[in-house]
Amino acid sequence: MARIPNVLSIAGSDPSGGAGIQADLKSMSANGAYAMAAITALTAQNTQGVSGVESVAPAFIAAQIDAIFDDIRVDAVKIGMLGTAEIARIVARAIERHAPAIVVLDPVMIAKGGNPLITDETVEVIRTDLVPLSTMITPNIPEAAVLLTEAPIRESRRMEAAATRLLALGCRSALLKGGHLEDGEGSPDVLARPDGTHRFEGTRIATKNTHGTGCSLSSALAVQLALGFDAVEAVSRAKAYVSGAIAAADQLEVGSGHGPTHHFHAINPFPPL
Repeated sequence: MARIPNVLSIAGSDPSGGAGIQADLKSMSANGAYAMAAITALTAQNTQGVSGVESVAPAFIAAQIDAIFDDIRVDAVKIGMLGTAEIARIVARAIERHAPAIVVLDPVMIAKGGNPLITDETVEVIRTDLVPLSTMITPNIPEAAVLLTEAPIRESRRMEAAATRLLALGCRSALLKGGHLEDGEGSPDVLARPDGTHRFEGTRIATKNTHGTGCSLSSALAVQLALGFDAVEAVSRAKAYVSGAIAAADQLEVGSGHGPTHHFHAINPFPPL
């Protein structure tokens, strides 16, 4: 019997269920893993936005992570929202202490409206302490610009070079997501590894229900890597899963703003309303 991977998400909570820990657990489960969670922050949010954030005490975050590793085999870790420099340091020390084989880092730094979500100090801790511990990082164009301390790229032809520059920060691979580009109708992503780059073309889907796509993609990636697929195949499979979830998102009726994707579209395909 094939072993089901155990995958841990370290991230913040979204009570509306579209992003954060809730999206991670759904995405991991839908991709074939036993999903676990260590919560870094509580948020008050819905499909229209975030109205409040309460960070969890750093020592308690470490206690959650240690409790899981002390008892359960962890095949992969996904890291999302961290919030503060102290939390980022605590998580980095926990990753060093337990040394999981696979770490996927989704550097949540910029809100959809373009405003920063974390301080410069927190960015620096993520850049220097967590990125070098990562099997793969999954920044979008604005987040990559923050990590590289440069202006965001605007043309898809520049993605390979930017993704390659991310490798210099110490990660084993970097997936640069091109959803923020405006120079075409597609949505390309570029994976950079020490042996070169691989480009994934994507088609934009006309829907406003894309809340939590970054969380869902990085979680699916952690599972696919834990299942033993190489980076290129893992990205291909994770992208296909998220594209399917976006395409089926309009089957859901959740909120009046930017709604969630349909995480279980493949195993519970509801008919259109």
